[in-house]
Amino acid sequence: MEESPTEHFDHAQHAEHVAHTGDSFLTRVSITIAILAVIAATVGSLETIETAATIGEKNAAVLLQNKATDTWNFYQAKSIKKNIYAIAAAQGGEAGDDYKKQSERYGSDEKELFAKGQELEHQTEEKLHASERHEHRHHILTISVTFLHISIAIATISIIMRGRRWPWGLSIALGALGTLGAAFAYL
Repeated sequence: MEESPTEHFDHAQHAEHVAHTGDSFLTRVSITIAILAVIAATVGSLETIETAATIGEKNAAVLLQNKATDTWNFYQAKSIKKNIYAIAAAQGGEAGDDYKKQSERYGSDEKELFAKGQELEHQTEEKLHASERHEHRHHILTISVTFLHISIAIATISIIMRGRRWPWGLSIALGALGTLGAAFAYL
């Protein structure tokens, strides 16, 4: 959720107008709005960080999967060569021993590539799981920052209605819900 870069000026302006009225309740509402705006900005920043982390982890997973695919292709090529040399060695002849050695060499290369391919697949899965964790946090933070923005708007209604307390109480409840939701994202 994008915020206007001047949104905090709007909140400060509302607070300044209220400060001139001398009403202590409206001053508390203005302070509440300022606090909620700071919390919303912080949660919004965390949401952005989680979005970037999601994209970064997914990109890393794609790169690792590409490396794994290349490794599996090399593995298959080594396996084919091993089998060709094994067939040639089975035919006997003068070069039979050389063919057998080549088959064994490709067999050991094949084992190394198999282990490397499995490791790259494992790393890919880890990156995908990390991406899912970041994406889950992002979704929770999106909802949390939405509650915080709604709470700011409702607190402003308390000022517009010249000191009605119920909007302020509702805004505190929604602000608390948004703040707890943001904390929950990291549990």
